[in-house]
Amino acid sequence: MRRIFARFGILLAALLGTARIAGVCASAQTNPRASLEDAVKAMFGAREFQQAEISPDGKRVAWIESVPEIGDAPSSGLAIYVAGLSTPATPIRVTAGAGKVAHDEHGLAWSPDSRRLAFLSDAAQPGQLQLFIVNAAGGRPTQVTRISGIPSRPSWSPDGRTIAFLLDEHVGAAAIQNARAPELVSEENSEQRLGLLDLPTRTVRKISPAGMYVYEFDWAPDNKRLVVTAVRGSGSNNWWIAGLFTVDAASGTMNPLLEKPSMQVAMPRWAPDNSQIAFISGLMSDQPMIGGDVYTIGVTGGAAKNLTEGMKMTATSLSWSNDSGGLNFVGVSDGQTFIATLDLSGKISILWTGAERVARGRYLPHISLARDGKTSAAIRQSFSEPPEVWAGPIGEWKQVTQRNAGLRPAWGKAVNLHWTADIGSVQGWLIYPRKFDPSKKYPMVVVVHGGPAAAQLPSWPGRTAFQFGLPSAGYFLFFPNPRGSYGQGEKFTRANAKDFGYGDFRDIMAGVGEAIEQAPVDPNRIGITGWSYGGYMAMWAVTQTNRFRAAVAGAGVANWLSYYGENKIDQWMPPYFGAKVYDDPAIYARSSPITFIKNAKTPTLIIVGDRDISCPAPQSYEYWHALKTLGVPTELAVYPNETHFFADPAHNRDVIERSVAWFDKYLKTSQ
Repeated sequence: MRRIFARFGILLAALLGTARIAGVCASAQTNPRASLEDAVKAMFGAREFQQAEISPDGKRVAWIESVPEIGDAPSSGLAIYVAGLSTPATPIRVTAGAGKVAHDEHGLAWSPDSRRLAFLSDAAQPGQLQLFIVNAAGGRPTQVTRISGIPSRPSWSPDGRTIAFLLDEHVGAAAIQNARAPELVSEENSEQRLGLLDLPTRTVRKISPAGMYVYEFDWAPDNKRLVVTAVRGSGSNNWWIAGLFTVDAASGTMNPLLEKPSMQVAMPRWAPDNSQIAFISGLMSDQPMIGGDVYTIGVTGGAAKNLTEGMKMTATSLSWSNDSGGLNFVGVSDGQTFIATLDLSGKISILWTGAERVARGRYLPHISLARDGKTSAAIRQSFSEPPEVWAGPIGEWKQVTQRNAGLRPAWGKAVNLHWTADIGSVQGWLIYPRKFDPSKKYPMVVVVHGGPAAAQLPSWPGRTAFQFGLPSAGYFLFFPNPRGSYGQGEKFTRANAKDFGYGDFRDIMAGVGEAIEQAPVDPNRIGITGWSYGGYMAMWAVTQTNRFRAAVAGAGVANWLSYYGENKIDQWMPPYFGAKVYDDPAIYARSSPITFIKNAKTPTLIIVGDRDISCPAPQSYEYWHALKTLGVPTELAVYPNETHFFADPAHNRDVIERSVAWFDKYLKTSQ
């Protein structure tokens, strides 16, 4: 299937004629302004962190960070570091290699006694990850597996004798040798099974059944069972319909707890007293971006209990307290991060909240907790502070790393805005221009986040956050969190089901009015942009109003009916639209920008990767073709060899420069 989209990109390049194909045409600006260069440096210069793990005894923290270079050798590898918390100490690099070149090293897991650290590395064979163990006190790591496939998420059993992990085994058709032969298109056929490594014997067993794709797991306290989220069939498209099961560690027998849940389920956690299992369930649109309410269920099944029904927040991660008397959970509230405890009666006690993103990894809020339930580690960042690893008691963390100490924001202050729409209170963030003069009026660009089940949190923009080039060029940025977002409770998240482009769009437009009231925004110079769901909303917005003078739609969706048959993740759609497209095409057409395309008058730049299987390039081509036919100013930039999120830094830079140039052309001229 990927080859088909790659071929489409080649065909598309031939068809477009006057359309601008990124990577083939010249960059939008050959000499960017110095202020834009500052933004690029701030976005591209940040060292990224992908995992931070506190040891169970709370004495050490391990983390993963990107490695831009080692010596004179450029690299895009990952590196593992460990540091003690009792006294300031220089972090120690842990690697299965010689340390002269970077390797892909990640998947940290502390042993229950805090004496050893397990991790994955391809140092033994480039491109093939294996499991290694190293003593926390130092020494050379030991390779403990010799497997094929893609292992991930190692986790020690409570007794420390076994390490469980996921193993992705690709069992699709062999590559076609003759390039001229017909290619048989079929469903991707990969499976991810649960594997167990017995440490005394170094033997590996795959215990979950073939044909079942396992996404997550957690050990039972007696070491005899595990709880998993899993589904029969391929993994990339079926996460949205995965169920909850227990697996016997000896026999591999699977028993269903919630085989066909009404909503997505994620992050199962087995209680220390073996009495029940907690998990998060809700309406979710993207596999890494879990969120919803906190539920519990008995270890043999039965009715699940919602502990947080009616909560005006979104849980994104959880863990049990050691006595099983309650849970610790982290999530999104009012566009910010919170950390709380939850007892089994449903009482919530907030421990900490802040205008930042506090995460264990790269996505939504999550922390790593030590055995005492108080000491933690996390990656902290905000709009004004770049990411670093912090550790210590919750809310009293101390900074462990200083990797991004030299970075400064190339944008102005952030203000937490609130406004009222027909759904009630809605929240968003307003970013000021870098060199703000209160006596002037500025253009503003609305940025709609992806998802829609996600939220814009205060965080340092990476190189894919192209919109952050705009404040240095004299723009406000407005990030609304409309209905469908996380942070206001599950009812709010579900409020745009069967209603894409209507209630959520009203929330956004009401927020635009609030931003104009609260800041010196020129109401005649407003643009809109976004990526994925945000790209769809940019496409939709210009068919519903002429309020926006310019738009940039990244990886958008023009036509939900054709999209249903083009993407490879269609299982996310029925929960949102209420039916498959073949059963109720009208509900899909009702929310499709192409249905209302003749209303569009706004100049629109369209951006997409030619190998995007989440929001395929034909969607962008269809929208561009319609605008071009109707005489609306438009350009389409298709980036070669890029998927949903661009990997080539040159392409990321081009998107920033191209977007700023587009908005400058239409928002900074008198019309």
